[in-house]
Amino acid sequence: MSLVLPVIALWLYMSLLFVISIVRRDNGTADIGYGLGFLVVIAAAISENSFTPITLTLCALPFIWGIRLAVRIFRKNYGKAEDFRYKAWREAWGKWFVVRSYFQIYLLQGLVIALVALPVLLAVLAPNPPFLPVVGFGILVWALGFFFEAVGDFQLDRFLKDPASKGHIMTRGLWRYSRHPNYFGESVMWWGIAIAASGLTAYPLIGFLSPFLITYLLLFVSGVPLLEKRWTGNPEWEAYKERTSGFIPLPPKK
Repeated sequence: MSLVLPVIALWLYMSLLFVISIVRRDNGTADIGYGLGFLVVIAAAISENSFTPITLTLCALPFIWGIRLAVRIFRKNYGKAEDFRYKAWREAWGKWFVVRSYFQIYLLQGLVIALVALPVLLAVLAPNPPFLPVVGFGILVWALGFFFEAVGDFQLDRFLKDPASKGHIMTRGLWRYSRHPNYFGESVMWWGIAIAASGLTAYPLIGFLSPFLITYLLLFVSGVPLLEKRWTGNPEWEAYKERTSGFIPLPPKK
């Protein structure tokens, strides 16, 4: 088992994204390129190893997710100013902005991609004879997560395009049951991938580092906290927060 080629390919890809961001003067490039980073690291692993139709099916799951995510973020950010998070860092980091951007945004994101992609990489690089019931169950879990993320994003994007929604909180559709159904869906997808990969790899437990990591990041670091902080103190938000589950979809409180 060798991770050398996937790691090198991912490092080159993240470095290229960094160069593009300098030219564009927009670190939102990292967001657009995030999903495609999984394609790069997994494709590099496939290129130097034998594979089966089941292995390729597992690899297709993050490919479908990554392409959808990249297209969505590109369309959402096209022609707009740099995201407020990156603007704040640009001001706070001052003369160290370029160096810190490379290490704290692009290389750190590359490390996250490598760790989150771990179950797929293990299934490709250290395969076992497939245990089909586990693989099939994992794919079903992934499909459930994909539904929540894709539908949640679609509903949110449609809401934001409506001029009447400006300044208001999205509370309909899946957002009636969770304040972050798309993040919930992303977490569930990686749990599904880890479950499916555990039926293919000789190192099943190591792969579960992936969903633990992505769930932790979404709940406590880069997902929920950053978005909810923007709305703190807004009466409409506080009422919505009081009655709606923060992550796992549940019936709203009365």
